[in-house]
Amino acid sequence: MILSIESSCDDSSIAITRIRDAKLLFHKKISQEIDHSQYGGVVPELAARLHAIALPNILEETKKYFKDLKAVAVTNEPGLSVTLVEGVCMAKALSLSLDIPLLPINHLKGHIYSLFIDKPEVQFPLGVLLVSGGHTQVLHVKSYDEIEVLATTLDDSFGESFDKVAKMLGLGYPGGPVVEKSALSGDATKFDFTVPLLRTPKLAFSYSGLKNQVRLAIEENPEAKNDICASFQNVATKHLIHKLKKILQTNSFKNFAIVGGASANKYLRSEIEKLCQTDKMQLLVADMQFCSDNAAMIGRCAIDAYRLKRFAKLDEIDVNPRTNF
Repeated sequence: MILSIESSCDDSSIAITRIRDAKLLFHKKISQEIDHSQYGGVVPELAARLHAIALPNILEETKKYFKDLKAVAVTNEPGLSVTLVEGVCMAKALSLSLDIPLLPINHLKGHIYSLFIDKPEVQFPLGVLLVSGGHTQVLHVKSYDEIEVLATTLDDSFGESFDKVAKMLGLGYPGGPVVEKSALSGDATKFDFTVPLLRTPKLAFSYSGLKNQVRLAIEENPEAKNDICASFQNVATKHLIHKLKKILQTNSFKNFAIVGGASANKYLRSEIEKLCQTDKMQLLVADMQFCSDNAAMIGRCAIDAYRLKRFAKLDEIDVNPRTNF
């Protein structure tokens, strides 16, 4: 079995995954959303202190598996440096004390593997839209090692833009679920926001301009929260779909997936599903409980890393907060 640790942001999580069939045997996550909500976003130092309490508490529940562990895996990139350190320090201690190898795992690669939790086989190659609080990317995933970035954001991410809109509207944190809920009662055509980068052929995403349009709309119509949320969500998603259509003009995928915390947005999922039907692609999505950061996805990714012998010595693994692929 592999014990995996996730602490890249504000979720403390540990999982146990069986190597031979990728069976998830144990998984627990402790969220810090309530602790950070009063600040309208994640406070890194607070998150690190909470990880230092939560991770050891979860680890206590996994001790019965220690005798069967073949490796310990941990997210070491990308993420908040002060929170990544908490997980990496625990992983190093376990590796040393249990005399088992250490597997450093890329957090974004973990999101891709969230599609295959509890599944012994992976479905590569595939196209992937990764949307989270820190990243918006379109990827061509050919294998564990071969990942081509086809497009990325120039500024804010899709998920980050939801958090910032929610903060401007005073709706709370995290922004994704509250904006999506508010949008259900709003008119998506009420505000004629401009779709970002609509007239440029550049394969990239940008949400800073849309965020500013929302800010101006709030100043002029402070009571129209539901309509603003619905209009924003509509245009933010249109932007993704518009660029995806351009990418699909030169890239063909049999399978296409959407992963990351923001992939839980049902409106986005429905629009991506329509696109997949039009282009005759099979849509792959992770279970809702595994869309946000979790150790189960790190553990599933670690199975392939283990088979490929991607071990690291204690002095070789460090945190890389800004690494992508």
